[in-house]
Amino acid sequence: MVTKFWLYDIIIYIYALSLLFYFSDAVARNDGAKRMGEGLLVFVWVLQTAFFFFRMYEHRYIPVFTRFETMFFFSWLLVTASLVASRFYKLQFVVFFVNVIGFTVLVLNLLTDPGVLPVRQELSAGVLSLHVALAILSYTAFAVSAILSGSYLFLHQRLKQKRWTDALHRLPSLESMERYALHAALVGTPTLILSLSLGTVWLSFDSPLSALFMDAKLYATALILILYGWLFVMKYRLRKPGLKLAWWNVGSFLFLLLNFAVANDFSEFHPWI
Repeated sequence: MVTKFWLYDIIIYIYALSLLFYFSDAVARNDGAKRMGEGLLVFVWVLQTAFFFFRMYEHRYIPVFTRFETMFFFSWLLVTASLVASRFYKLQFVVFFVNVIGFTVLVLNLLTDPGVLPVRQELSAGVLSLHVALAILSYTAFAVSAILSGSYLFLHQRLKQKRWTDALHRLPSLESMERYALHAALVGTPTLILSLSLGTVWLSFDSPLSALFMDAKLYATALILILYGWLFVMKYRLRKPGLKLAWWNVGSFLFLLLNFAVANDFSEFHPWI
């Protein structure tokens, strides 16, 4: 795996090595492997940050506009979230699966063209930059929330079947995972609303607002907000059990992924270049 960005290659190799140490710790508790994995992951975060600023210096704009840049920034945010989860919440299995997604995104990003520059570079002022950055941040929060809900479903099934292993002792309680998943979704939802608002403001600089209502991306994003809004209604108004909340949360995230992968192709203002 060799690309013209040698720093990108180094990031991938070190990231893969970090995941191997995390996997070793996940299979059989190994504090040495855990520390090594965390140390390498911190190094990955530093290198990703350096790569981000190098591209920003090279192209003279905040690099969050092309598919390559967006996926890279998403991976960086996942690494950041996993380091926070490892340091402050001790969610080791969640850290591992978050980084599996982060690594996958980073490798799949090799299929895109890193040399592409956005057509609207001259219009990429602060409002547009913040709109894109907040959107990616909300997706990161929703990804963490979905992983926590997936862990909830896994643990619930094991408890129901009375298949208890030593590894399950290292998972948080069902109550904790439900709470953390809702907290992550509570971060993602208002962040996505802010991103949508800023996108509307930016559009008003360049096009009539009526054009926005012809955009498929708007309706897909609105549906995502409705899905996550209903999650909170289920929790705080209808008092639904954690199992139903977890399934709804995972399903909402799958729709978000579908929106991320498909809706841009039908959007006038969000085409991948």
